[in-house]
Amino acid sequence: MQRFQRMKTLQKFASVHANVHNHFYNQRDLIDRETYKTARSAALAEWQNLMA
Repeated sequence: MQRFQRMKTLQKFASVHANVHNHFYNQRDLIDRETYKTARSAALAEWQNLMA
């Protein structure tokens, strides 16, 4: 994260990487919905903390 000088650049990289990761992540269907929602909520909270 140190090589990103602007938060906007990091956000763009993360959004593109997330799409690629979701496409090639073979085990995404093995995670139950509650675990997925918990992980996504934690990731969103961390992202909002970084933006603050």
